[in-house]
Amino acid sequence: MAKIGRFITFEGGEGTGKSTQAKRLAAALEARKISCLVTREPGGSPGAEEIRSLVLKGDPARWNPLTEALLFYAARADHTERKIKPALADGKWVICDRYSDSSYAYQGGGRGLARETVRRIEAIAINDFKPELTLILDLPVEIGLKRSIARQGNIETRFEEMDVAFHERMRKTFLDIARRHPDRCVVIDAGQDIDAVADAVWHTVKTRFRLK
Repeated sequence: MAKIGRFITFEGGEGTGKSTQAKRLAAALEARKISCLVTREPGGSPGAEEIRSLVLKGDPARWNPLTEALLFYAARADHTERKIKPALADGKWVICDRYSDSSYAYQGGGRGLARETVRRIEAIAINDFKPELTLILDLPVEIGLKRSIARQGNIETRFEEMDVAFHERMRKTFLDIARRHPDRCVVIDAGQDIDAVADAVWHTVKTRFRLK
């Protein structure tokens, strides 16, 4: 019987620990002989990584919201077709640091682009392709920004430099997404210590996919 690939995403604001928890989850799965691909957005494929430098660096006003959304979805389309779908077809579990929900939260809620506009771009770029499970790591904005800015060598700070009101709108949108899609999204308190967050993530994944 062929192995079944699963698609899991981590979402949330800046500094919520998504990258760390994605790696921790992959390690837990691989300890149970489940092959994983850990990837990220924007990026994950060579072309998408080039777009990453355009959208995460530079002045906060570098792009207007629509242009920004189009750039993110161009990267996402390439990443999905070249990396995510082939891995799933190969039976791997794909764990992605951000996916389409981030566009609704950042360009939509944060920057004011209409949800319907984001949805229409999503339909064209990835044909409404969705993860099976989305883990939204939630943290007060001030704490998340402080963590993110403190990271050593971080030069991808374009969004961190946007005002606090932007980040508050974005956080509110992530929580709204969770309310709208309770079948797919689970909110996890990222204010706990790293091990407690990892335990909450693992409990959610284990329960959702009936793992031992």
